Amino acid sequence: MYNTIIGWSHRTWSKGTDTGLSGASVSKMEIRQGRASVGISPENGGSLAWFRWEGRGRDRTIDWLRPAPSEARPAPDAGAMACFPLVPYSNRIRGGRFAYGGRQVRLPVAAADPNFEHGHGWRRPWTTEHLERSRAVLRYRHEVDAWPWSYEAEQEIALDDDALIVRLTLRNLSAEPMPAGLGLHPHFPASPAARIETAVGGMWETDADVLPVRHADLPGGQRTIEVAAAELDNVFTGWSRHARIVWPERGLSLDIEAEAPLDFLVLYTPQAESFFCCEPVSNATDAFNLASQGVRGTGLLVLEPGAARAAAVRFVPRAAETSQP
Repeated sequence: MYNTIIGWSHRTWSKGTDTGLSGASVSKMEIRQGRASVGISPENGGSLAWFRWEGRGRDRTIDWLRPAPSEARPAPDAGAMACFPLVPYSNRIRGGRFAYGGRQVRLPVAAADPNFEHGHGWRRPWTTEHLERSRAVLRYRHEVDAWPWSYEAEQEIALDDDALIVRLTLRNLSAEPMPAGLGLHPHFPASPAARIETAVGGMWETDADVLPVRHADLPGGQRTIEVAAAELDNVFTGWSRHARIVWPERGLSLDIEAEAPLDFLVLYTPQAESFFCCEPVSNATDAFNLASQGVRGTGLLVLEPGAARAAAVRFVPRAAETSQP
Protein backbone atom coordinates (compact mmCIF):
# COMPACT_ATOMS: atom_id res chain seq x y z
CA MET A 1 0.00 0.00 0.00
CA TYR A 2 2.88 2.36 0.79
CA ASN A 3 5.31 1.41 -1.92
CA THR A 4 3.55 2.91 -4.92
CA ILE A 5 1.82 6.18 -5.62
CA ILE A 6 -1.92 5.51 -5.63
CA GLY A 7 -3.92 8.58 -6.58
CA TRP A 8 -4.92 11.01 -9.24
CA SER A 9 -2.36 11.72 -11.92
CA HIS A 10 -0.14 14.72 -11.23
CA ARG A 11 -0.25 15.69 -14.89
CA THR A 12 -3.75 17.16 -14.56
CA TRP A 13 -3.17 19.07 -11.32
CA SER A 14 -2.40 22.80 -11.03
CA LYS A 15 0.67 23.38 -8.89
CA GLY A 16 0.99 26.23 -6.43
CA THR A 17 3.00 29.08 -7.94
CA ASP A 18 2.74 31.87 -5.36
CA THR A 19 -0.24 33.54 -6.99
CA GLY A 20 -3.49 34.84 -5.54
CA LEU A 21 -6.60 33.53 -7.30
CA SER A 22 -9.38 35.31 -5.35
CA GLY A 23 -12.55 33.33 -5.95
CA ALA A 24 -11.32 31.27 -8.90
CA SER A 25 -12.96 27.97 -9.77
CA VAL A 26 -10.14 25.40 -9.82
CA SER A 27 -11.04 21.72 -10.08
CA LYS A 28 -7.69 20.23 -9.01
CA MET A 29 -4.46 21.53 -7.61
CA GLU A 30 -1.40 20.45 -5.68
CA ILE A 31 0.78 21.99 -2.99
CA ARG A 32 4.29 20.77 -2.18
CA GLN A 33 7.03 21.30 0.37
CA GLY A 34 10.14 19.14 0.52
CA ARG A 35 9.09 15.51 0.11
CA ALA A 36 5.47 16.21 1.13
CA SER A 37 2.62 16.88 -1.28
CA VAL A 38 -1.14 17.33 -1.00
CA GLY A 39 -3.71 17.01 -3.77
CA ILE A 40 -6.69 19.35 -3.38
CA SER A 41 -10.04 19.21 -5.19
CA PRO A 42 -11.96 22.44 -4.43
CA GLU A 43 -14.89 21.57 -6.68
CA ASN A 44 -15.27 18.17 -5.02
CA GLY A 45 -16.43 19.37 -1.61
CA GLY A 46 -13.19 21.19 -0.82
CA SER A 47 -11.63 17.78 -0.25
CA LEU A 48 -8.08 16.44 -0.25
CA ALA A 49 -7.12 13.74 -2.74
CA TRP A 50 -3.91 12.69 -0.98
CA PHE A 51 -1.29 13.60 1.60
CA ARG A 52 1.97 11.76 0.94
CA TRP A 53 5.70 11.75 1.24
CA GLU A 54 7.18 11.06 -2.17
CA GLY A 55 10.09 8.68 -2.36
CA ARG A 56 13.40 9.63 -3.88
CA GLY A 57 15.86 7.09 -5.20
CA ARG A 58 15.38 3.93 -3.16
CA ASP A 59 13.09 5.61 -0.63
CA ARG A 60 9.48 4.49 -0.62
CA THR A 61 6.48 6.70 -1.24
CA ILE A 62 4.17 6.86 1.77
CA ASP A 63 0.47 7.70 1.62
CA TRP A 64 -0.45 9.07 5.05
CA LEU A 65 -4.12 9.40 4.10
CA ARG A 66 -6.13 6.87 2.10
CA PRO A 67 -5.78 8.39 -1.39
CA ALA A 68 -8.64 9.08 -3.77
CA PRO A 69 -9.26 6.63 -6.62
CA SER A 70 -7.23 7.03 -9.78
CA GLU A 71 -8.49 9.18 -12.62
CA ALA A 72 -9.09 6.07 -14.68
CA ARG A 73 -12.26 5.65 -12.63
CA PRO A 74 -15.29 7.96 -12.60
CA ALA A 75 -14.78 11.12 -10.54
CA PRO A 76 -15.35 10.17 -6.90
CA ASP A 77 -17.64 12.01 -4.51
CA ALA A 78 -16.05 13.64 -1.50
CA GLY A 79 -16.69 10.52 0.59
CA ALA A 80 -14.14 8.67 -1.54
CA MET A 81 -11.48 11.32 -1.05
CA ALA A 82 -8.63 11.39 1.46
CA CYS A 83 -10.21 14.04 3.71
CA PHE A 84 -13.14 16.45 3.60
CA PRO A 85 -14.41 19.35 5.75
CA LEU A 86 -17.39 19.11 8.10
CA VAL A 87 -19.50 22.29 8.12
CA PRO A 88 -21.81 23.56 9.52
CA TYR A 89 -21.78 20.51 11.83
CA SER A 90 -20.33 17.03 12.19
CA ASN A 91 -22.11 13.74 11.64
CA ARG A 92 -25.88 13.11 11.68
CA ILE A 93 -29.05 14.99 12.64
CA ARG A 94 -31.88 12.59 13.47
CA GLY A 95 -34.30 12.64 10.54
CA GLY A 96 -32.63 15.82 9.33
CA ARG A 97 -34.88 17.75 11.74
CA PHE A 98 -34.31 19.94 14.77
CA ALA A 99 -35.71 23.04 16.45
CA TYR A 100 -33.68 26.11 17.28
CA GLY A 101 -34.57 29.72 18.12
CA GLY A 102 -38.25 29.16 17.42
CA ARG A 103 -37.56 27.62 14.02
CA GLN A 104 -38.39 24.11 12.89
CA VAL A 105 -35.55 23.09 10.59
CA ARG A 106 -36.14 20.30 8.06
CA LEU A 107 -33.15 19.38 5.94
CA PRO A 108 -33.52 17.58 2.58
CA VAL A 109 -33.13 13.93 3.55
CA ALA A 110 -33.30 10.92 1.22
CA ALA A 111 -33.49 7.15 1.59
CA ALA A 112 -29.73 6.91 1.21
CA ASP A 113 -29.14 9.88 3.53
CA PRO A 114 -31.95 9.90 6.12
CA ASN A 115 -30.09 12.07 8.64
CA PHE A 116 -28.41 14.63 6.34
CA GLU A 117 -24.97 13.47 7.34
CA HIS A 118 -22.03 15.90 7.71
CA GLY A 119 -23.79 19.06 6.55
CA HIS A 120 -23.13 20.98 3.33
CA GLY A 121 -19.40 21.51 2.89
CA TRP A 122 -18.53 18.11 1.45
CA ARG A 123 -21.50 18.25 -0.96
CA ARG A 124 -20.76 21.61 -2.60
CA PRO A 125 -17.91 23.16 -4.62
CA TRP A 126 -15.48 25.53 -2.92
CA THR A 127 -13.63 28.41 -4.55
CA THR A 128 -9.87 28.90 -4.44
CA GLU A 129 -9.00 32.21 -2.80
CA HIS A 130 -5.23 31.83 -2.75
CA LEU A 131 -2.64 29.36 -4.00
CA GLU A 132 1.05 29.25 -3.22
CA ARG A 133 3.60 26.48 -3.59
CA SER A 134 2.95 25.07 -0.10
CA ARG A 135 -0.34 26.72 0.89
CA ALA A 136 -3.88 27.07 -0.42
CA VAL A 137 -6.99 28.85 0.88
CA LEU A 138 -10.46 27.60 -0.08
CA ARG A 139 -13.83 29.20 0.65
CA TYR A 140 -17.45 28.09 0.63
CA ARG A 141 -20.39 30.47 1.01
CA HIS A 142 -23.79 29.09 1.90
CA GLU A 143 -26.95 31.06 1.20
CA VAL A 144 -30.20 30.48 3.08
CA ASP A 145 -32.15 27.41 1.96
CA ALA A 146 -33.59 24.58 4.08
CA TRP A 147 -30.76 25.57 6.44
CA PRO A 148 -32.16 29.00 7.45
CA TRP A 149 -28.82 30.73 8.08
CA SER A 150 -26.22 31.98 5.66
CA TYR A 151 -22.59 31.33 6.54
CA GLU A 152 -19.08 31.19 5.14
CA ALA A 153 -16.47 28.52 5.66
CA GLU A 154 -12.77 28.74 4.91
CA GLN A 155 -10.01 26.14 4.79
CA GLU A 156 -6.35 27.05 4.94
CA ILE A 157 -4.35 24.01 3.84
CA ALA A 158 -0.59 24.17 4.29
CA LEU A 159 2.55 22.07 4.48
CA ASP A 160 5.21 22.85 7.08
CA ASP A 161 8.25 20.71 7.85
CA ASP A 162 6.66 17.71 6.05
CA ALA A 163 3.49 18.00 8.19
CA LEU A 164 -0.01 18.91 6.98
CA ILE A 165 -1.97 21.68 8.74
CA VAL A 166 -5.63 22.35 7.98
CA ARG A 167 -7.27 25.37 9.59
CA LEU A 168 -11.06 25.49 9.32
CA THR A 169 -13.08 28.66 10.02
CA LEU A 170 -16.87 29.00 10.16
CA ARG A 171 -18.53 32.44 10.17
CA ASN A 172 -22.22 33.27 10.63
CA LEU A 173 -23.37 35.74 7.97
CA SER A 174 -26.98 35.82 9.16
CA ALA A 175 -28.73 38.40 11.32
CA GLU A 176 -29.65 35.76 13.92
CA PRO A 177 -27.61 33.33 16.04
CA MET A 178 -26.73 30.09 14.23
CA PRO A 179 -26.20 26.67 15.86
CA ALA A 180 -23.06 25.11 14.46
CA GLY A 181 -20.20 22.65 14.58
CA LEU A 182 -17.11 21.91 12.51
CA GLY A 183 -14.43 19.31 12.00
CA LEU A 184 -12.46 17.19 9.56
CA HIS A 185 -13.13 13.71 8.15
CA PRO A 186 -9.78 12.12 7.24
CA HIS A 187 -9.52 8.54 5.96
CA PHE A 188 -6.42 6.52 6.85
CA PRO A 189 -5.06 3.40 5.14
CA ALA A 190 -5.87 0.25 7.09
CA SER A 191 -3.34 -2.50 7.76
CA PRO A 192 -3.51 -5.73 9.81
CA ALA A 193 -1.68 -4.24 12.80
CA ALA A 194 -2.79 -0.59 12.61
CA ARG A 195 -3.77 0.95 15.94
CA ILE A 196 -5.03 4.23 17.36
CA GLU A 197 -3.60 5.59 20.62
CA THR A 198 -5.55 8.38 22.32
CA ALA A 199 -7.16 9.55 25.57
CA VAL A 200 -10.95 9.95 25.91
CA GLY A 201 -13.39 10.22 28.80
CA GLY A 202 -16.57 8.69 27.40
CA MET A 203 -18.43 7.34 24.39
CA TRP A 204 -21.93 7.70 22.97
CA GLU A 205 -23.56 4.33 22.37
CA THR A 206 -25.75 4.27 19.27
CA ASP A 207 -28.88 2.74 17.80
CA ALA A 208 -29.32 1.00 14.44
CA ASP A 209 -29.24 4.40 12.71
CA VAL A 210 -25.86 5.23 14.29
CA LEU A 211 -27.49 7.94 16.41
CA PRO A 212 -26.69 8.44 20.10
CA VAL A 213 -28.89 6.82 22.73
CA ARG A 214 -26.73 6.63 25.89
CA HIS A 215 -23.47 8.14 27.10
CA ALA A 216 -21.04 5.76 28.79
CA ASP A 217 -18.13 6.97 30.92
CA LEU A 218 -14.78 5.41 30.07
CA PRO A 219 -12.48 5.70 33.08
CA GLY A 220 -8.76 5.33 32.64
CA GLY A 221 -8.08 7.93 29.96
CA GLN A 222 -5.42 6.60 27.58
CA ARG A 223 -6.58 3.86 25.23
CA THR A 224 -5.21 1.75 22.40
CA ILE A 225 -7.66 0.63 19.72
CA GLU A 226 -6.58 -2.20 17.43
CA VAL A 227 -8.28 -1.22 14.18
CA ALA A 228 -8.66 -4.73 12.75
CA ALA A 229 -10.28 -6.00 15.96
CA ALA A 230 -12.67 -3.07 16.49
CA GLU A 231 -15.94 -2.29 14.77
CA LEU A 232 -16.70 1.26 15.80
CA ASP A 233 -18.86 4.06 14.45
CA ASN A 234 -19.03 6.18 17.59
CA VAL A 235 -18.26 9.63 18.91
CA PHE A 236 -15.97 9.84 21.94
CA THR A 237 -16.16 12.64 24.49
CA GLY A 238 -13.55 14.22 26.72
CA TRP A 239 -10.96 13.85 23.98
CA SER A 240 -7.44 15.06 24.73
CA ARG A 241 -7.23 16.61 21.23
CA HIS A 242 -4.29 14.33 20.45
CA ALA A 243 -4.23 10.91 18.80
CA ARG A 244 -1.46 8.78 17.34
CA ILE A 245 -2.00 6.33 14.52
CA VAL A 246 0.60 3.58 14.32
CA TRP A 247 1.32 1.14 11.51
CA PRO A 248 3.94 -1.02 13.29
CA GLU A 249 4.53 -3.41 10.43
CA ARG A 250 5.55 -0.42 8.30
CA GLY A 251 7.51 1.42 10.96
CA LEU A 252 5.20 4.43 10.55
CA SER A 253 3.13 6.65 12.81
CA LEU A 254 1.18 9.87 12.50
CA ASP A 255 0.15 12.30 15.23
CA ILE A 256 -3.13 14.21 15.05
CA GLU A 257 -2.93 17.45 17.03
CA ALA A 258 -6.15 19.46 17.22
CA GLU A 259 -7.18 22.79 18.72
CA ALA A 260 -10.28 23.67 20.74
CA PRO A 261 -13.20 23.47 20.21
CA LEU A 262 -12.44 20.09 18.58
CA ASP A 263 -13.07 18.21 21.83
CA PHE A 264 -14.77 15.15 20.31
CA LEU A 265 -13.31 12.26 18.31
CA VAL A 266 -15.30 10.10 15.89
CA LEU A 267 -13.83 6.66 15.21
CA TYR A 268 -15.08 4.64 12.27
CA THR A 269 -13.40 1.26 11.81
CA PRO A 270 -15.36 -0.69 9.18
CA GLN A 271 -14.39 -4.33 8.84
CA ALA A 272 -13.07 -5.66 5.52
CA GLU A 273 -12.37 -2.14 4.25
CA SER A 274 -9.05 -0.64 3.18
CA PHE A 275 -9.47 2.42 5.41
CA PHE A 276 -10.57 3.70 8.80
CA CYS A 277 -11.46 7.18 10.05
CA CYS A 278 -10.27 9.18 13.03
CA GLU A 279 -12.16 12.48 12.95
CA PRO A 280 -11.49 15.54 15.15
CA VAL A 281 -14.83 17.36 15.56
CA SER A 282 -16.47 19.97 17.77
CA ASN A 283 -19.81 18.32 18.47
CA ALA A 284 -21.44 15.05 19.38
CA THR A 285 -23.61 13.33 16.80
CA ASP A 286 -27.13 14.85 16.75
CA ALA A 287 -25.92 17.62 19.06
CA PHE A 288 -28.73 20.01 18.11
CA ASN A 289 -31.48 17.62 19.21
CA LEU A 290 -29.58 16.41 22.27
CA ALA A 291 -29.09 19.99 23.44
CA SER A 292 -32.78 20.80 22.96
CA GLN A 293 -33.55 17.82 25.21
CA GLY A 294 -31.42 19.31 27.96
CA VAL A 295 -28.37 17.07 27.46
CA ARG A 296 -25.21 18.84 28.55
CA GLY A 297 -21.79 18.64 26.97
CA THR A 298 -22.94 18.15 23.37
CA GLY A 299 -20.38 20.58 21.95
CA LEU A 300 -23.10 22.66 20.30
CA LEU A 301 -21.64 25.99 19.18
CA VAL A 302 -23.76 29.11 18.84
CA LEU A 303 -22.38 31.74 16.47
CA GLU A 304 -23.77 35.22 16.97
CA PRO A 305 -24.30 37.35 13.82
CA GLY A 306 -20.92 38.03 12.26
CA ALA A 307 -19.09 35.78 14.73
CA ALA A 308 -16.69 33.01 13.72
CA ARG A 309 -15.03 29.96 15.26
CA ALA A 310 -11.85 28.41 13.95
CA ALA A 311 -9.67 25.42 14.73
CA ALA A 312 -6.58 23.86 13.23
CA VAL A 313 -5.62 20.22 12.91
CA ARG A 314 -1.99 19.24 12.41
CA PHE A 315 -1.09 15.85 10.89
CA VAL A 316 2.51 15.06 11.83
CA PRO A 317 4.03 11.94 10.21
CA ARG A 318 6.96 9.95 11.53
CA ALA A 319 8.89 7.13 9.91
CA ALA A 320 11.08 4.57 11.68
CA GLU A 321 14.28 5.92 10.19
CA THR A 322 13.89 9.13 12.18
CA SER A 323 12.52 10.05 15.58
CA GLN A 324 11.70 13.54 14.36
CA PRO A 325 8.60 14.62 12.40
